[in-house]
Amino acid sequence: MEVYKMLRDFIYHNPGVIAWRLKRHAEVIEKHLNPGEEIEYIFAGQRTMSFLDIFSTCVVAITNKRLLIAQKRLLPGYTLISVTPDMYNDLTARQGIIWGIIQIETVKELIVISKLSKKALQEVETKITEYMIREKKKYMKNDEEDSLEEKENI
Repeated sequence: MEVYKMLRDFIYHNPGVIAWRLKRHAEVIEKHLNPGEEIEYIFAGQRTMSFLDIFSTCVVAITNKRLLIAQKRLLPGYTLISVTPDMYNDLTARQGIIWGIIQIETVKELIVISKLSKKALQEVETKITEYMIREKKKYMKNDEEDSLEEKENI
């Protein structure tokens, strides 16, 4: 249950984040880690824009291959979103009076993680941005190499 321990460390170092049932959400992440995939950073928040909704807790894990967002439902089942670096578009960080919000824009959807403490907001934004910049460079390099190979084959 290493994922849960990492998540507890995040909550301990960032008080003020609203999150519930962390062990259950962490189990979903653990279940979907592929062989050779390791977690680089993990955090929790609410997957909602509503100021009043505090029951939509999710866990977000940055791995060496992708970004995973897991949410275990109260009833049987769960939701897992996987964002690969090639699908990533943009990130917006918003700080309010009490909490912060991270908006991750992908090619297909807008993912909102809210109820982050002000301290956590800066840390989360930095970790996601650094990861995506590093991984996007790899994808861009591979795309350029593929384009050159296609031109050479013509």
